[in-house]
Amino acid sequence: MELYPLKFNPVYRYRIWGGEKLKTILNKNHKEDSIGESWEISDVAESETTVSEGPLKGQTLKQLIQTFKGDFVGNRVYETFGNNFPLLIKFIDAKTPLSIQVHPSNKLAKERHNSFGKNEMWYVMQAEENAELIVGFNQKIEQENYIEQLNNSTLSNILNIEKVKKGDTFYIPTGRVHAIGAGVLLAEIQQTSNITYRIYDYDRVDKKTGEKRELHTDLALGAIDFNYYNDYRTVYDAKVNTSNKLVHSPYFKTNIINVTGTLKKDYTNLDSFVIYMCVDGSFELEYKDQKNIIKKGETILLPASVDYLKIESNQACILEISL
Repeated sequence: MELYPLKFNPVYRYRIWGGEKLKTILNKNHKEDSIGESWEISDVAESETTVSEGPLKGQTLKQLIQTFKGDFVGNRVYETFGNNFPLLIKFIDAKTPLSIQVHPSNKLAKERHNSFGKNEMWYVMQAEENAELIVGFNQKIEQENYIEQLNNSTLSNILNIEKVKKGDTFYIPTGRVHAIGAGVLLAEIQQTSNITYRIYDYDRVDKKTGEKRELHTDLALGAIDFNYYNDYRTVYDAKVNTSNKLVHSPYFKTNIINVTGTLKKDYTNLDSFVIYMCVDGSFELEYKDQKNIIKKGETILLPASVDYLKIESNQACILEISL
């Protein structure tokens, strides 16, 4: 069977901080309240997404990799990750702030959880007036000072708080303390990992459990990068009909493409799958005799065997993700 561009059925996740924007802005078809995350492409156990259409309908990522190997993910990717898909792709809607948190490194996550670490990035799709993100510290911090601020509930004094708007982008390497603030809708690209250490959660009670969520104070302490960095925001070009570098890390490469009219892509020399996330507008993707319409809030995966394709759009903004 020949591989083709694949759409997946999202997995929707209830979150204490979730809102309605995934439904109202991104037209997601969920029935529960407080859905904070749409897992677009996931190989996380018990949250696997499945192909939504075509001859491979119902297949999981792991099944596809087992069948097609390097033709699906790329030979280099298959040699590194085997039957595990390396990325988790999400849309996130924060009606209220997420917990202040940190993710462990690959080394730490392997030792503690037999898991990948979680390096990730955010692309802001929509933000209400005065919406904020927390990214890193606003000064060089010693561990003792951090513990003192945490115990005194004054952690915000040492955190770097960023006002955000549509198009703002941040890379969140492991060890960087962070939180998405209220009123932010964003696309998140991350390693396949579900390991998060909560540092502070505003003493909230989960309406589903009637209890406060667990904090991971001690685990977080060994994972935090206490350094201060001059600028946490990603600066990038936005030239039309070209792949502009957004975030390139050892764990994924994300470009941004602003499409107007016709754009032809050649992935012959890229030994990797490619994921398109439509973060604004819509576009038609043509591969051989197949055409797909991808709208804002939709995601499509191009197997590594897909080489030449054409994109048509009056106006679209696409995140182009590969390894």
